[in-house]
Amino acid sequence: MSTATTLLALLEPEPAHGYTLKQKFDTWFAQRRPLAFGQVYATLGRLERDGLAAMVGVDPGGGPDRRSYGITPAGVARVDQWVFESQAPDEFATSDLCARVTVALLSGRPVERILDAQRAAHLERMRVLQELRRKATGADLLTTTYELAHLDADLRWIEESGTRIELLAKQIRKEGNDARGN
Repeated sequence: MSTATTLLALLEPEPAHGYTLKQKFDTWFAQRRPLAFGQVYATLGRLERDGLAAMVGVDPGGGPDRRSYGITPAGVARVDQWVFESQAPDEFATSDLCARVTVALLSGRPVERILDAQRAAHLERMRVLQELRRKATGADLLTTTYELAHLDADLRWIEESGTRIELLAKQIRKEGNDARGN
């Protein structure tokens, strides 16, 4: 997810201060990790520099002046492009789990240990998400079902990989030896 473009999109309905943008971002998109204030203000500075957002007002406060930003026509065009442009499927192909399994296969480490631990972690997270899904609405329902679908796909991959560990280990070690010229 592009944090900058998402923040820009949150400016589209109406101008906002950095604090308000952070609150909106955290409400809609930061289920696991809230956005840092510094990231919001640095991003607003880049958006302004690039002509995608503009300062539209300054409100005095008890501390520093509160700058209000709005989206520019170029910013709206950027959001349109981002929203409607399909994401390349290969961007999902590389994951930490896949990399760890490959490294284990290359090095002779016990892959079963990784797959078993990951399976247990996925199943536990799925139990939590199933409970959340029962109460979720709107954006929370979208993100919960999205995560459940990805966890389900990961579990299928874990099971499939587990049934072929020895064959995969031979193939990956051969590829590693071929790459080294052995």
